[in-house]
Amino acid sequence: MAEDPAGGYDAVFFDRLAPIEDSHFWFRARNQLIFSTIRRLVEIIPPHACILEVGCGTGNTLRWLKRAYGTGSVLGMDLWLEGLRYAKERTDCLLVQGDIRCPPFARSFHIIGLFDVLEHLQDDREVLARLRELLVPGGWLVLTVPARPSLWSYFDEASRHCRRYSTVQLTETLAAAGYEPCFVSEFMAPLLPLVWVWRKCVAPLLGRRKTVSEAALREFRIIPGVNGFLTWLLSWEARRIARGRRSPFGVSLLAVARA
Repeated sequence: MAEDPAGGYDAVFFDRLAPIEDSHFWFRARNQLIFSTIRRLVEIIPPHACILEVGCGTGNTLRWLKRAYGTGSVLGMDLWLEGLRYAKERTDCLLVQGDIRCPPFARSFHIIGLFDVLEHLQDDREVLARLRELLVPGGWLVLTVPARPSLWSYFDEASRHCRRYSTVQLTETLAAAGYEPCFVSEFMAPLLPLVWVWRKCVAPLLGRRKTVSEAALREFRIIPGVNGFLTWLLSWEARRIARGRRSPFGVSLLAVARA
């Protein structure tokens, strides 16, 4: 989650999302894609290397990184103790409270994960450049962010996003921070028409008496049947993208870049 001390993330979301992260189709599909991507990178990094997830939040994705790396060293860092309390119960990874702009590490990492964090930060290029200093030469950055500025809605306002990224914008941002973007693809393509219709047309009508936070959290309700179908559909897409097949459509972006 976000690491912005100026309010880039509302810590109340930890309590609301932690109970549903294991079951909700969005988290399950994203974690499967991240897991497959990290597994491929683990095969080419040295033994006894170290992976860091910045903005690990409740530890939901951190567990998948640990599973992908087996007995290797995996660390999680987050600004918010509210999230780290959940992470402590979910994983045996080393957890550190720290600010993304001045991370408390003197060592270098072979892989850094940054999953739906960058969009919360005003100074995204500066943060990416700072993280590059923590990577060994030739180390890898794997990140996800919301895609398509045209999808901007109440959901982004409630989530305290600073932006949504286009593929070109994310590629240019990574390059400007000193990375070599190796793979950038949208994902969650099946959700694109559903998200557009819901956020642009339906939700504004239904949510007139709700706060933006309440309206955003409503999207994470688990609807039996629908949740299972979307989990299956997005899992198929995740396997395809993890094999290196890019998608021109989606509501999220995955990027793999080299320092």
